Parts: sequence; C-alpha cells; structure tokens
Amino acid sequence: MLKAFWSRLTQTVPPAFLAALLLGGAFLLFVAWDQSHWWQAKEDYSFGWLVPIFTAYVVYDRWAAIKAGLAACAAPESARAGGWRRWVLGLTAGGALLGGALMFLLGAFYRAGAGASQPGTLAITLGTAGILFALLFLNMPESPSPVPAGLPDDARVRLTGLFLFPVLIWFVSAPMVSVVENQLSLFLLRKVVTVVSFVFDVLGMPVEQEGNVLLLPTGRVGVAEACSGIRSLTGCLFAGSFLAAMFLDRLWKKIALVVASLVLAFVTNLIRSLFLTAWAYNYGPAAIEGTVHDAAGYSVLGLTLVGLLCLLPLFNLKLAPPAETAPEPAPPA
Repeated sequence: MLKAFWSRLTQTVPPAFLAALLLGGAFLLFVAWDQSHWWQAKEDYSFGWLVPIFTAYVVYDRWAAIKAGLAACAAPESARAGGWRRWVLGLTAGGALLGGALMFLLGAFYRAGAGASQPGTLAITLGTAGILFALLFLNMPESPSPVPAGLPDDARVRLTGLFLFPVLIWFVSAPMVSVVENQLSLFLLRKVVTVVSFVFDVLGMPVEQEGNVLLLPTGRVGVAEACSGIRSLTGCLFAGSFLAAMFLDRLWKKIALVVASLVLAFVTNLIRSLFLTAWAYNYGPAAIEGTVHDAAGYSVLGLTLVGLLCLLPLFNLKLAPPAETAPEPAPPA
C-alpha cells in the first residue's frame, strides 16, 4: 500500500523534489523538538505549539499551487533568470546550503554540549532555513527549453516563494538571544510607562514616575516586565504572519499586515496598562491583582485578534474601475 501511494505521489511531484520536501520536514521536526523546550518554559512563546500545525496546514492548503509551480518549472519555455542573475541565484543557493549546514551543525553541537540554549536554538533555526530553501530550489525540475527572464519572473523563485511562511515562521517561535530580548522588553516597558504617565497627566490625574514604578495617590504600582507587551508582540507577529500567508495575495499587503499586527499589539497592550492603572488609581494597587489583571489580559488578547480579523477585509478591498459610458450618438444632420 505504501509503495502504491508513493507511486501515485511521484506521478504528480518529481521524486527529487519530493525527497527534498520530506528531508526538509525531518529538519523541521528536529527544530520543533528543540524549540519545544522554550514553548514549555517561557510563556511568551507558548504559541509555538501551534507553529507545526499551522506550517503543515499552509503546505496542505498550497499543495495545488505547489504542483502547478512544479509544472511551470518543467514546462517548455519556462522562465529562468539569465546572465548575471543566473549566477546570483546559483551562488545564493549554494551559499545558503553551505552556510545553513555549518550553522545547523554549530547549533546542534552547542546543544549537545550545553543543553537547550537560546543561541543554540537560534543557530539551529537559522541553519534549517538556509538548508530548506537551498534543498527545494536545487531540486526543482529543469525545463527543456528555458527562456531568459528577470529574477522575480523565474519560475523557481516563484515556487520558492510559496514556502516563505512554512520556513520563516520558525524564527518567530524561536526565542531571541537574551541580550536582544531583554533590550527589546526594556524598551517596550519604558514606552508603556512613559505613555501611561503622560496620559494621566493630561487628564489632570497626578502620577509620578520613578523608573518602572508609578506613584499614585492610592499607592505604588510597579509595571512588571510581563507588562512590556513582548508576549503580545510575539503572539501578534505569529498570528499576523499566518493570516497574511493564508488570505493575502500581494507581498506588500503581507508585509503591511505584519507591521499592522505589531502596531496593534503595542496599542492594545497600552490600553491594558491604562485600564489597570486607572483601576489602581481608584481602588488601590491591590485591586488589580488576580481576577482583574487576568481578565484584562484575556480581553486584550481577544481585542487584538478581532482587530487583526477586521484588517483583512481592508487589505483585500478591491476598488472597481469606473464604468466606461458609451458616447452619445451624434444628432442627425
């Protein structure tokens, strides 16, 4: 039965490309196993458990487009980058394969010696991305009579573009290096505290700021690192990337939605901080602990998701061109 299934599969997908795809899947399974340590240990990356599922779903959803792209690569007069562009593609693919293999081995050896670590995970993820893109590109079918074209029109480049989300989304679920993550969290935390203090001053409600602590008439409220919004930022980046990959067709729209998701994450986290500060201003700092704090967090999460879903129709909005009116008949002479 397995042999018959493989035979049917290779009738529509070239065996070399299918083998590269399966080998790439094996690399991603290793990446998922390595990153699962952080998904369990760090709440900021708990959404990572969804990454393997969403990656498999995107490949499944695009399978018809992938087969059409393979047919376009093997068809006569298939578009191929010519001249210096051909050499650029070849050198890029070769460099990605060599660099990816070295980076993957470096991360694997680092993990074997030091255990799970953020630099090791980042190296493994980066190396896997280079290996996957190179494997898929180098194993695409050749055309019997290719036609020179520009880089964006190359059939192989277009087919590789279908795998951008399944490969690059693993960088979102991989924890950043500690120095970068801490600096980003501290930057967001300072911005949140500064904006909250400014808003309350504008509203005529006296608030003093001491670092990450707000001095209210009812007591002191410390804005913890968890309130910086790094968790919302990574979660929205993942959700925005998935929605962009599934529902938007233009690259600029995909990038715009991802950027909008980051802005939305910051804004909604700021709303959460303003609400909690106002609650503490009226009822005391102890009143925001427990149920109020958790309810505000879940409400903001739902608000962010609704906001992303509302942005999709705007990005997919297509304005119809004005209808051409027929010229009026000339009056009889």
